[in-house]
Amino acid sequence: MVPKDRNQGKNQLRVGRLVKAHGLKGALKLELYTDNPERRFVPGAAFTLQVPEASPWHGKELTVREYRVMNGNPVVFFADVDDRDGAESLVKAILWIDQDENEIEDDAWFDHQLVGLDVVRDDVVVGRVARVEHFPAQDLLIVNTSSGSATGHEVMVPFVSAIVPTVDVAGGRVIVTPPPGLFEELPDAADAEPDDAADSAASE
Repeated sequence: MVPKDRNQGKNQLRVGRLVKAHGLKGALKLELYTDNPERRFVPGAAFTLQVPEASPWHGKELTVREYRVMNGNPVVFFADVDDRDGAESLVKAILWIDQDENEIEDDAWFDHQLVGLDVVRDDVVVGRVARVEHFPAQDLLIVNTSSGSATGHEVMVPFVSAIVPTVDVAGGRVIVTPPPGLFEELPDAADAEPDDAADSAASE
């Protein structure tokens, strides 16, 4: 799933992450966050970059020279990135593109569409989406909840299909299937000891 709208007031779509330099001519392997890479990575397409402020690429854009699939891996070449050193300097950069809100991809939403949705588990509302946090490995739904163990009543829910199988914007909700303990504390070992002791005594 790929939330949108990273920059306040500007609709953008996160479409990929540069994961590894490939070869000696500036190519980079891509982790794709789009269902339409051939359309997104056409020659001339320009991307804004999410990189650390210390990166020489901070505040700059990249323009695609060529996109291809090599040995089953998506690979992209950019203008002004002509050697392996240049490619290495871009590893871990996240690529964003301006997005028309009327152009919707599968499993992609604008952040503002997600904020405010009820979070439902087992037909019970357990909280509400407060914001979306974007990280290189995955995105997180930050859920405000009045129950559970999260300090400050916030729970960080990995925004992946295994945990958030349904996003129903029209219905005003997301359905979650979280692992045990995400929205409540699990009994710790000390809490479990009396029951274990009682069970042991009963078995004697």
